[in-house]
Amino acid sequence: MRNKIVAGNWKMNKLADEAVALASELVNIAKDEVKGDVKVILCPPAIYLTTLQKYIETSPNFALAAQNCSDKASGAFTGEISAAMLQSIGIKYVLVGHSERRQYFAESNELLAAKVNIALENGISPIFCCGESLDQRQNEDYIGFVKNQISESLFHLSAEQLQKVVIAYEPIWAIGTGLTASAEQAQEMHAALRAHLAGKYGSEVADEISILYGGSVTAASADELFASPDIDGGLVGGASLKSREFINIIKAR
Repeated sequence: MRNKIVAGNWKMNKLADEAVALASELVNIAKDEVKGDVKVILCPPAIYLTTLQKYIETSPNFALAAQNCSDKASGAFTGEISAAMLQSIGIKYVLVGHSERRQYFAESNELLAAKVNIALENGISPIFCCGESLDQRQNEDYIGFVKNQISESLFHLSAEQLQKVVIAYEPIWAIGTGLTASAEQAQEMHAALRAHLAGKYGSEVADEISILYGGSVTAASADELFASPDIDGGLVGGASLKSREFINIIKAR
């Protein structure tokens, strides 16, 4: 049975008191309204991870993720945060390969493979992000492009290692552009990625991997998206900054 996951990526948003208020609201509302076994992962700015732990540790459904980690173990890398540092404060998940990291910081598939490795070495599950731009959607084999991201960053892993990875498909062309991906378009890619995993590791392993959808998920779109057979939850951006909206998305899962 694949894990049902809704992750909220806060990106570079919220001041300290706002972050505490949002995390506290989400946990308290979820206790009353969210039923079932959905895992909720909050991805705040790294500076708030330790502070927020005491607010989410009362709920077994909640966990924290870092938004990034270094591919290096330690050393003279000013401003970086290592996977070992995250492990030392009890963090269980880390985003790897988010489209903004790929675009603004030129993170390559090779670099992301190294980040996946070091996260796993430290007992942290990578939430591996992949997806295509509008140009790639229109002009290239967009499914082949995303499959290549998976191949180059994940296919060196053993089956046991891969089962600790969560994949998040984010169609970059549907984020902040006014365009939206339909449930059919999202399901098409999720099914293709699961088949790609099965081709390498077998269907039994592929069927255990949670694949999230991350293209401007809202409460209005969540029901239809999450009803798709290969969509196991969402990686939510802007909507995760609003407690009521995010709770409604969680309830859809």
